[in-house]
Amino acid sequence: MLDEIFGADEDSGGIDLPAFAPARLQEAETLRASLNLETLRPAGVSTLREQVLSSVENYFALLEGEQAKDLYELVLAEVEAPLLAAVMHQTRGNQSKAAIVLGLNRGTLRTKLKQYGLL
Repeated sequence: MLDEIFGADEDSGGIDLPAFAPARLQEAETLRASLNLETLRPAGVSTLREQVLSSVENYFALLEGEQAKDLYELVLAEVEAPLLAAVMHQTRGNQSKAAIVLGLNRGTLRTKLKQYGLL
């Protein structure tokens, strides 16, 4: 954000703060620049993407060469049902709020809730 206000310093790759900028502001910008999602994630915790990939690879290994069937529907049901349940819990059962959180039409949400026995 500060680089948008003050402009980037091409030599350092950071921002070029004016001399009047408070020292704390400079410290905060330095800290922000050094942080990324990888450093904030606790050791041993994987992303949802990594967990899905690992689960699908394990599924294929369990098949022992057999042809997989309906994998898309299987994965979708495994992810979508708990997602809907968690959002409904977070919104205290308010379907309108849940639909907004999920980016779905309320009617679509109701259909999915019925599909998974959550309504």
